[in-house]
Amino acid sequence: MTEQIYLPDDIPAVGKKILTDAGFEVVVGTGRARETMKTEGANASAVLIGTQPFDGDIMDAMPNLKVIARNGVGYDAVDVDAATERGIYVVNTPKALSGSVAETAVSELLAISKNLYQDAKAIHDANWNYRKSQPGRDIEGKTVGILGFGRIGQQVAKKLSGFDVKVIAYDPFAKSTDTVSIVDRDTIFKTADYVMVHLPALPETEHSIGAAEFKMMKNDAYLINMARGVIIVESDLVAALKNNEIAGAALDVFEEEPLPVTNPLVSLENVLLTPHIASNTIETKARMAVDATNDIVRVLKGEQPEAAVNHLEA
Repeated sequence: MTEQIYLPDDIPAVGKKILTDAGFEVVVGTGRARETMKTEGANASAVLIGTQPFDGDIMDAMPNLKVIARNGVGYDAVDVDAATERGIYVVNTPKALSGSVAETAVSELLAISKNLYQDAKAIHDANWNYRKSQPGRDIEGKTVGILGFGRIGQQVAKKLSGFDVKVIAYDPFAKSTDTVSIVDRDTIFKTADYVMVHLPALPETEHSIGAAEFKMMKNDAYLINMARGVIIVESDLVAALKNNEIAGAALDVFEEEPLPVTNPLVSLENVLLTPHIASNTIETKARMAVDATNDIVRVLKGEQPEAAVNHLEA
C-alpha cells in the first residue's frame, strides 16, 4: 500500500513533485482545524504543517505517522516530547528562510523609522499634511540591538551593514565579530535605538520581555519582533506604547493569531502590524517545501533526516 503524505495546507508544486517522484501519495487537506486534520490525516505516514498546534492527541489519530515536518524554523507548536515518545521524527526547515525573515525585519525597521504605513494611510484618508506633524527618523548613526544571534540574527546584521548603523547583539552562544559586538542583555535594552527580537520560543524566553525591559529602553527607541508573540508580555507592551515609554513597535507575530481586531494593539498609531509574513515569499515557500519534503522522503526511506529537532533511539 502506498504511503500517504498529508498536507493540511497546500505547498508549492516543487515540493509535491519530490514526494510523488519518491512514490508517495500526496493528500492535500482542507485546513488546519484539529478535527479536520485528525480525519483527513488518519492514514498518513507523514504530515507537513505550518504554525498550528500539533499534540499527542492529533498524533494518536494518525497511527502510521513517522515524521512531522514543520514548514519553518520554530517548532514550539509541536509537542516534541509526545512525538519522541511515539517514535515520530520532528523536522524543520532552518536554512530555507533566514534571508527572507531578515529582509522583512530590516524592511519593518525602515518602515517604522520613516513612518511609511501611517503616511501612506494618510493619503487614503485625504490627510496630506499628516506628514508635517509626524516626521520620520534616519537610521544612520543609530544603534541596532539584536536579541538572538543565530542564522536570522546574523543575516539581519549582514543586511544592515550598508546603513551605517552600529550593531550589537546578545546571545550566550555567540562571539563578537569584526562588525557586531556581543554584549549583555541589559545593554541591548538600555542603549539600542532599535531592539530586534530573533529569539526561539523556549520556556526560558516565554514572556521574557515585559515591563522591566520597556522601562530600560530609551523613550525614542523601537521594538521589532519577528520571532514569536509569546516572547513579549503583550499587555506590558501596550502600556509602554500608550505611555510613550518607547517610541513604537513593529510586530509580525502575536500571542493570538490571527490577531483579533479588538486587540488593543490595533488601535495604536505607533505600531506597525503585519500578519506573520516574515517568510511569506514565493522563493522562501519553495525552499521550505523542498527542504521539508526531502526530509520526509529520507525518514520514510529509512534514512536520517537532515534537520531533525528530536532524537529517536535506534
